[in-house]
Amino acid sequence: MIKEKHVLSILVENQPGVLSRIAGLFSGRGYNVESISAAETNVPNETRITITTTADMPAIEQITKQLHKSINVIKVHDLTGTDFVQREMALVKIKASPEHRAEILRIVDIFRCKVVDVGLKHYTIEITGAQDKLSAILGLLKPIGIKEIARTGAIALSREPKNNH
Repeated sequence: MIKEKHVLSILVENQPGVLSRIAGLFSGRGYNVESISAAETNVPNETRITITTTADMPAIEQITKQLHKSINVIKVHDLTGTDFVQREMALVKIKASPEHRAEILRIVDIFRCKVVDVGLKHYTIEITGAQDKLSAILGLLKPIGIKEIARTGAIALSREPKNNH
């Protein structure tokens, strides 16, 4: 079976323990959760959980069926193979010695990021974008000296269907 990365968008009731039970479905079956993100939606008492994992189709179908059976799950959508928007955010603390400060600021400008904190020996930058963008900028910053990284994991929404008029 061919394993591929899947992005699952799961709407759930905002209740204690729901996130833990959903994550348990993956770990209980031996599947790794590569990223998980959860937050309330615009609907009161509703949370969207976005999970990325790598698995084959039978495994994803099994997980999806199990999620549908869960009492607090409202809707499950595998976005893989559909048209969707995906973003991730990272805060990166970089060593900013005087000889590297201008180079860091150029990289930040090229990638349309933001410097959100400045210290005597560091910059903290905010990067938002697709996973490829984060990987590219982190590759450029690594030789300069990354001190810390905090990432949100992927979030995603399906795109509206386009009218053929």
